[in-house]
Amino acid sequence: MTPLETAFAAIDKANAHDPTLEHGHPAALLYGQRMTEEQVRLVPDASEPLQIACRGQHIERWKLPRHDYPMDRAGYLHWRTEQGRRHADRVGGIMEEAGYHGDDIDRVRKMLTKQGIKRDPEVQALEDVICFTFIRWYLGDFMAEQPDDKMPRIIEKTAAKMSPEGRARALQEFPMPDHFAQYFRAE
Repeated sequence: MTPLETAFAAIDKANAHDPTLEHGHPAALLYGQRMTEEQVRLVPDASEPLQIACRGQHIERWKLPRHDYPMDRAGYLHWRTEQGRRHADRVGGIMEEAGYHGDDIDRVRKMLTKQGIKRDPEVQALEDVICFTFIRWYLGDFMAEQPDDKMPRIIEKTAAKMSPEGRARALQEFPMPDHFAQYFRAE
């Protein structure tokens, strides 16, 4: 196996232990595979570090539950930051075992901790892949759980995370009502 195949297999093996099931499969395993599908569609010439960052975006996320942190904005931000750090450490270790070295591991750590979003093309590409995965696979169920008055702000925040190219592509690929589409048209 190549180092990339070895890293993917290790990430999938770790995520296969997710106790939360989606359609009979570990939810984290499906998420990682869906991230790779979106990455292949959106960034077919992605570097190996970007491919690995996409696959490992939520590695073992269930091990640090959201409810372990205060259920306010500060608690959410602290939990999210800690998740990014944990994901970067775990994926970095997997990469080292697969034969990757310093610069590639550092690139993935930077991507998974969102250092340089809106400035670093690969960090931004990861964010676009995350947003496309959310819209394609999770937004429908998420909307069903949220009050209607919260959805415009959630859609606005999602669109704001994306690159201008990502927003334009989302408008082409996802049918959406005009009151949501307006956020994808904005600069």
